[in-house]
Amino acid sequence: MSAGRIFLSPPWVGDDERKAVAAAFDTGYVAPCGPFVDELERRLAALSSRRHAVAVASGTAALDLVMAHLGVDSSWTVVAPTLTFVASVGPAWHRGAKLVFVDCDKTGSVDVGLLDDALRSAGGGRTLFVGVDLYGRCCDYDAVSALCAERGAVLVMDSAEAVGATFRSRPAGSPGVAGIYSFNGNKIVTTSGGGAVVTDDPGLAAHVKAMSQQSREPFPWYEHREVGYNYRMSNILAALGVAQLGRLPEILERRRANHGKYAAVCGRLGVEMLPGVDGENHWLNVALLKSSEGRDALAAAFAAADIETRPVWKPMHLQPVFSGVRVFGGDMSRDLFERGLCLPSGTGLDEEDWGRIMFVMETFSKGGVR
Repeated sequence: MSAGRIFLSPPWVGDDERKAVAAAFDTGYVAPCGPFVDELERRLAALSSRRHAVAVASGTAALDLVMAHLGVDSSWTVVAPTLTFVASVGPAWHRGAKLVFVDCDKTGSVDVGLLDDALRSAGGGRTLFVGVDLYGRCCDYDAVSALCAERGAVLVMDSAEAVGATFRSRPAGSPGVAGIYSFNGNKIVTTSGGGAVVTDDPGLAAHVKAMSQQSREPFPWYEHREVGYNYRMSNILAALGVAQLGRLPEILERRRANHGKYAAVCGRLGVEMLPGVDGENHWLNVALLKSSEGRDALAAAFAAADIETRPVWKPMHLQPVFSGVRVFGGDMSRDLFERGLCLPSGTGLDEEDWGRIMFVMETFSKGGVR
């Protein structure tokens, strides 16, 4: 068996990425911006079927910039799925918006019926729904888009985990006024750290790009009519992303193969998995045990074999910092959190890695899945 630690979803990089980064050095654009930023944005716009893309420092920065453009403040209500990573709602919280959380369905995506209830309850002021494509699976874009249009809510898609995923042939991040991506080190495609805003609105794209570079006006000196942010992606990191996007078809194929292996072994061992969704990128595979004790026991078995796992996202309405926030539903997301374990799903898993993973799962199952 291989001796190294097996991580949950480590970067998968090689010679293509090394050559791209070296080429970025050769251009002389080591500081932010440069030809690789331009190329990455061109490719991301094409991937998302959007007219514009702006490469920034992180997915969180991308969402913060979109909210800054929209003018989100204490007069806004921001509705979001409760089953997500905190970055989906962090920028709204910092801007003083009123938060409302919505439960998920059995696939982990937002419950559309409960979303309708939440949007109806928003009351006066502006309303924003931050849709989330959880674990690389798109939510119901048709239903969510229709609801937001009917209820007068602005839609922004948090597709941080879903690069390369689709919903009925529509790319992740394609609905709403904007979508955001993350290229953190554990994502399907990485730029080490980074993110992007994708949109069809040229005004939004231009404003986001300007704000990401301190909102400097076009003068010989530093002139500012608003206070911006230092959120732009560097040319070096963008080069890494360009190389990664060039390998996206292979990355997605390997992730699909990972999912197939888990589906086979879990089916054989009687372990439930989070139900699949057409078009998902299989960023992370999720096993659902019969209890939180079972989840913790399987996690401990993997840890003893030096294999990283992680519980499903703890719902936002269960987080201490959001204890006073209204939630519609909550039982489904709580159940998925208590029973769900994210399994190692890296693009580069090899036969030795799979041998270790299968050994742990089969040994654990002999004791009875709890």
